[in-house]
Amino acid sequence: MSEVILASGSAIRAQILENAGIAFRQVPAEIDERAVEEPLTESGMDGGDIAMVLAIAKATEVSKRHPGSHVIGSDQTLSLNGELLHKPEDMEAARRRLLALSGKSHELSCAVVIVCDGEVIWQHTAVSTITFRDLDPGFVGRHLAAAGDVVLSSVGAYQIEGLGVQLFDKIEGDFFSIMGLPLLPLLAQMRKLEIME
Repeated sequence: MSEVILASGSAIRAQILENAGIAFRQVPAEIDERAVEEPLTESGMDGGDIAMVLAIAKATEVSKRHPGSHVIGSDQTLSLNGELLHKPEDMEAARRRLLALSGKSHELSCAVVIVCDGEVIWQHTAVSTITFRDLDPGFVGRHLAAAGDVVLSSVGAYQIEGLGVQLFDKIEGDFFSIMGLPLLPLLAQMRKLEIME
């Protein structure tokens, strides 16, 4: 069986694979995501397609450094009213993000690919819709104080697997995809490719 590499520095994605019993190595991609994304956003490409381009870029870059390995790349975008949002830079930006999402629905697109020797051999995109309950500023402040800096690792400034679940009225989509990796389709494909049992 060939080596499996996760082309990401994400602790959450690594945890998802570890919890599923996957043997893998974590090798973050060396790309400038914003430089890749900017012309795509300007061209009007939607969030799902942008997530896929970024996932492919990450996995391909790592694949070129690790021939013969099966490299998993993944990326997630958040669209609110057609606008693509990025990870908040600090806790004040996270506060503004949660208040902007309050009472609204947003779309999370999560793309995952497998690349071997620079060639994309499988790709999948999962789209989820998350509806926030109405949040008052006092609650948001207390929530962020309790959740801590970990919220800065998420484009939505929340973790569905933690305190963030208190922010939502409704979730339509796959739990693992919202966390950052569409696990079930990925596992099914890894079995097809015989890179896991």
